[in-house]
Amino acid sequence: MTSDTDTATIIPLSAVEPEMVEALLDRAFGPGRHARTAYRMRMGMEWLDALSFAVLDADEMLVGTIQCYPIALTDREGRPVPLVMVGPVAVVPERQNEGFGQGLMMAMIDAEARLARDGSPAFAQVLIGDADYYGRWGFTAAATGGWHCPGPFEPERLLARGAALSAMPAEGMLGPWGIE
Repeated sequence: MTSDTDTATIIPLSAVEPEMVEALLDRAFGPGRHARTAYRMRMGMEWLDALSFAVLDADEMLVGTIQCYPIALTDREGRPVPLVMVGPVAVVPERQNEGFGQGLMMAMIDAEARLARDGSPAFAQVLIGDADYYGRWGFTAAATGGWHCPGPFEPERLLARGAALSAMPAEGMLGPWGIE
């Protein structure tokens, strides 16, 4: 992180009022955000508390959030395979490019690693985003070529990471976990 974020504080997302999170997401993504394909993929799911965080700046103002959701890749035979959807990763527009998003990603990846060390199953992670940005954390489109989303998406922006990718179906539809 840059020097502007050296005094930033990462906290559990559950410590932030939901209305504040929604206001931040509206500012970061605009009022039409709920129509995006990523929202359809996680529709009806609650974010995973252990992997979802907020960042406060030096003045203790909320400047960013990361949420992770349980979703599934359902293969051609209708068998769901669990995944974690990363996102939205959001930073208020006037504070973007200061390292807050990177800090949130590192907090999530560190939390995932702690869970794995404690014996929790490791799930592949998926997101819709820029490969140049998310590639630094191992996200790539290499395994997602046969994956589909419940709405429009650019295939090169459907990225995944994790050791569990080797067990994922080559083809399937992404959507909420456990909802038919």
